Amino acid sequence: MCTVVILRRPGHDWPLILGANRDEMRGRPSRPPGRHWPDRAEIVAGLDELAGGSWMGLNDSGVIACVLNRHGSLGPAEDARSRGELVLEALDHAEAGAAAEALADLDARAYRSFNLLVADGHDAYWIKGLGREGPAIPGVLPVAEGVSMLTAYDIDSADSARVRRHLPDFRAAPPPYPEADDWAAWRAILARRGEGVEDAVLIDTAAGFGTVSSSLLALPAAGRTDAGPVWLYAEGAPDRSAYIPLDLS
Repeated sequence: MCTVVILRRPGHDWPLILGANRDEMRGRPSRPPGRHWPDRAEIVAGLDELAGGSWMGLNDSGVIACVLNRHGSLGPAEDARSRGELVLEALDHAEAGAAAEALADLDARAYRSFNLLVADGHDAYWIKGLGREGPAIPGVLPVAEGVSMLTAYDIDSADSARVRRHLPDFRAAPPPYPEADDWAAWRAILARRGEGVEDAVLIDTAAGFGTVSSSLLALPAAGRTDAGPVWLYAEGAPDRSAYIPLDLS
């Protein structure tokens, strides 16, 4: 399970802002976001060293992609393709709409169940695959303007205890202000623990599963020459690890 929070403001100087915690087994090897794929030099993304894909990335055209496991589907399966491939495939496109259109044709049953977010400064889409027992064609739905939250359930679904507890606070919080490096309100919520895995944003279990990294990312409006994308990355739980700006050049 992971958490992704999306703020969509078309027409704003910063039309897309995203906060994300990655939850994974701590022993699963990975590398922080970078240009890890020689054949995809335009992509900056985290590298899952076990399967070769990614959980989150950004391309030079300003498209963001994140993949999350759905409830009950943690971990890989020998007879299923890696869900991390979906991030790279989405980032092969110069626009979120083109990526969503292409991914709508994939065989969702070839993967364990997933939630995939694909977004840019103009559009955002939630793509849902239900695995072997679900339909072959994934669901593709636009993400509404304002603040939304994606976990292991449907977007903004009250079936998620995490959404029920924390989405109202994200919506009420002052939005991040990237130009002033002010992310305080979102950082505080991303560092919240809970009574258990289901209602916590930051997860820390004795079984070795927990929040292993966190990201804060903002896209400027198209055509701005005074600002580029901002990606702050914390390697580790965000209540103990500093967010460091990534070099996106």
